[in-house]
Amino acid sequence: MIGVAIVLILIYYFLVESVGYAWIFSGVVLYLAIGYTSLKQHAMAVALPLSKGDMEAARKKVGYIVSRDVNSLDEVGVRKATIESVLENGSDAIFAPLFWFLVGGVPAVIIYRLANTLDAMWGYKTDHFLYFGRFAARMDDILNWLPSRIVALSYVMLGDSKQALTCWRKQSKQLSSPNGGVVMTSGAGALNVTLGGDGFYHGKKHHKPIFGCGDEPENKDINRALGLIDKTLLLWVGAVSLSTYVYWLYL
Repeated sequence: MIGVAIVLILIYYFLVESVGYAWIFSGVVLYLAIGYTSLKQHAMAVALPLSKGDMEAARKKVGYIVSRDVNSLDEVGVRKATIESVLENGSDAIFAPLFWFLVGGVPAVIIYRLANTLDAMWGYKTDHFLYFGRFAARMDDILNWLPSRIVALSYVMLGDSKQALTCWRKQSKQLSSPNGGVVMTSGAGALNVTLGGDGFYHGKKHHKPIFGCGDEPENKDINRALGLIDKTLLLWVGAVSLSTYVYWLYL
């Protein structure tokens, strides 16, 4: 995987002098780095059986997007797990790659995706890869720090602003992830739903605080979470487009 990243970066620098090819290559890399379609497909794959009352299929599908044990999840637990994944992975898989692409182009987005993928594979998980996994996890935390907070601010702007800001300020530090806590608490507040609660991971019960506000989520709130991702993406695209226009106007 590291070798693939190095090869892609070298190809990019080889193509820099051919502006047309560089833009095409950059577009392809950005498309591959952003998991927008995959995120929506996986979330809707859970929402569909939930709407039909098929809990066995819903648990199976949510197991593809979360690391917790899903066999004991009830209907509310499946909804919570899905919405939490949408909010957190929206930041990791869509907005952070876009942020690093805007900051540093192809090399930056490749380095980010490499750190993010290695963290998912090995971060803190095994004794054999402990130090390598710890390094990958720390790199992922560092590279997600600023993007996650811009995403959280976007959730505040586009949802229930007062609740989103309150949940972010009061609850984010209670969650174990320094970046996931920020986007999940602000997102839960923006949607005005309550998420979190204890869960089982690899057969062991882990305490996870309840966060957010309002009622426990309903099936429609999965679509609302996806809608929040869509609105955030439109906000980012609009902001980048406006900034680019102003830059060229006064260049």
